[in-house]
Amino acid sequence: MSFEDRDALGLAELVRNKLVSPTELLDAAIARADLVNPQINAIVTTCYDRARTQIAEGVGDGVFAGVPFLAKDLGPAVGGVPMARGSRYFASYTPIADDDYFLRAREAGLVVFAKTNTPEFGLVPYTEPRLHGATRNPWDLTRTPGGSSGGSAAAVAAGIVPMAHANDMGGSIRIPASCCGLVGLKPTRARMATVGGPAGDANVDLCVSRSVRDTAAMLDVVRIDSGPLYAAPAPERSYREEVGRDPGRLRVAVVRGNWLGHGVSSDATAALNDAARLCASLGHIVTEDEPGNISYEALAFAALVIFASNTAWQLGAGNPLRGKRLRTGDLEPATWAMSVIGDVLSASELTAALAEQRTAAAAFARFMQNYDVILTPTLAAAPIRLGELQLTRSETTQIEILGRLRSRPLIRAAAEKIASRLYDWLPYTPVFNLTGQPAISLPLFWNDEGLPIGTHFAARLGGEDTLLRLASQLEIARPWWNRHAPLFAG
Repeated sequence: MSFEDRDALGLAELVRNKLVSPTELLDAAIARADLVNPQINAIVTTCYDRARTQIAEGVGDGVFAGVPFLAKDLGPAVGGVPMARGSRYFASYTPIADDDYFLRAREAGLVVFAKTNTPEFGLVPYTEPRLHGATRNPWDLTRTPGGSSGGSAAAVAAGIVPMAHANDMGGSIRIPASCCGLVGLKPTRARMATVGGPAGDANVDLCVSRSVRDTAAMLDVVRIDSGPLYAAPAPERSYREEVGRDPGRLRVAVVRGNWLGHGVSSDATAALNDAARLCASLGHIVTEDEPGNISYEALAFAALVIFASNTAWQLGAGNPLRGKRLRTGDLEPATWAMSVIGDVLSASELTAALAEQRTAAAAFARFMQNYDVILTPTLAAAPIRLGELQLTRSETTQIEILGRLRSRPLIRAAAEKIASRLYDWLPYTPVFNLTGQPAISLPLFWNDEGLPIGTHFAARLGGEDTLLRLASQLEIARPWWNRHAPLFAG
């Protein structure tokens, strides 16, 4: 029996109907991984015995009963499985117990059998850590699958599994979804339990998948609607019930501003125009507009400060290996730079960054009084080539020297330069982590080279129901399920 033409819910249905066993699904997923992973380097750690033990103990009758699943090697812990976070420093770390996300995933019947590659601490939008090496995009092996959930997205796009764990602090679900032709939803701030420090509820965990209904069902599994700092508006019904419901006539704001970057490519513009026409053809009211009274330069720096603070926290108060000495060479240069900035930041600078975040959130809330959905490109361009955004040799040397000198002004200037280059490729995704709004990337467009170009929709706080109804409508109008990457295990 072929499993590649079914999403995760479809595989679970086979299990419930006793047409296939969880062990058969697991064996098939492992076989697919063996076939394609040597070419894409998406899976970096396996835990097959743990998966077989879970199956032997019973997968229950949850919504995803018996479905093989991959965990990103960053964020919530999988007990007893190493979690390096893409870092040589944490290469020996193994958490003891499952965090809430994976407790809920197990209750739903998902069977974790391996972990996927991620950049160090998830700080960059490409997946090329020194620890495990680069992950390649199944649509073009010379290009990145994005990051930081690049390993998960590459594995799904290559057909190893129909859905995999992903998380998002600045676009790390939506960026790889765009690069790999997948569905990638970043839920509302505080929609589920978070793992992290000063970045707080800017970071959320969910998945990358090939179908809207899988994403909706997974959101039902992991949502709690209350984080440590905020509470998310409770939904009227299950998110899976939103799939296929009429979204109504939505007011869609098409945004063409550069936000954190300096312009978008012709590919991204073509994808945006195509999505706007598609929305209009479905009866939605499409208007070009732009949120006002926002300093995107200040917001970009605020994001840098918050992410740097979070990096320092991971190596300080949030470090599970507090007794382990951090030595030069343990961290990659970009991570080292961010940790130094986080260490030397003043309380007033972090407070100013958080204030800038609140100002932006308020401005977007006012803008959303007139619209139901914002439409932007997910990224400013197609998936970049491997190594394209990597630091140059001179930049690496400079940061390593400045890191040893602990020169705050110089290391900050270097980090700002690096961040600016990254923002040029992802000028939109980090904004919605700061405002807390839900946002989704959908695979509606491919360029002339056959590369996927994601389309990005954002809604009001608590508006995942709106996004899922719209995404379902677009999935029917512009089906993508049978559009496979050239490297596909099936």
